[in-house]
Amino acid sequence: MTEQICEVVITAGSAEWLAGFTRGLVERRLAACGQITAEVRSIYRWQGAVQDEAEARVALHTRVSLVDRIVAAAAAEHPYQVPCVLALPVTGGNPDYLRWVLEQTSVTG
Repeated sequence: MTEQICEVVITAGSAEWLAGFTRGLVERRLAACGQITAEVRSIYRWQGAVQDEAEARVALHTRVSLVDRIVAAAAAEHPYQVPCVLALPVTGGNPDYLRWVLEQTSVTG
């Protein structure tokens, strides 16, 4: 397997919005799947003040070569001014699952 796989983490204020965004990425074959955690607690500094908010989080499984397109989709569609979008390397895993991720994603779609 020469194509690299990664996990892309995105957070949002609404689990429903995040589910719709994730569905769109899967439909466009930019991600094989997305596993949503409906509520995480995020503590961060924004505009000079420390925030403590409930958010939702998705872990997308995709090709490294599709990360830029996912970042662009988030920039265009996400309600946040500066959305959290992080690509994390996958260094191993079930070879059958990794093949499935490649089969479900497309660099031409």
